[in-house]
Amino acid sequence: QVQLVQSGGGSVQPGGSLTLSCATPTSTLEYYDRGWYRQAPGKEREGISCINRSDGTKYYVDSVKGRFTVSRDNAKNTVYLKMDNLKPEDTGTYYCAAVGFCTEYGLPRHHSADYWGQGSQVTVSS
Repeated sequence: QVQLVQSGGGSVQPGGSLTLSCATPTSTLEYYDRGWYRQAPGKEREGISCINRSDGTKYYVDSVKGRFTVSRDNAKNTVYLKMDNLKPEDTGTYYCAAVGFCTEYGLPRHHSADYWGQGSQVTVSS
């Protein structure tokens, strides 16, 4: 079964930074865009960012805009999410996914994502 392999995450103090990586071991998913989702404790999984594989269009939900940066290294089949100025409300499990679309207006709801990474825990606390 095709999987996305995540790395990164951890615990930081407010204002700190973390970078998540999402690698695709095979070329099977090369025609999918990539999305990042976050699931806070007791809440629904929310799409927070994505990057279009073709033209590099990026999307950010308002709560992370200006603090998170999504990027993609096509040669490595890897997508990154750099998170700066982290806040306690950013705490949650972060998932990357192969998605059918990414536009400047958003990405699919999590029900529609096709393939998932295993998740990375991010805890922001003083």
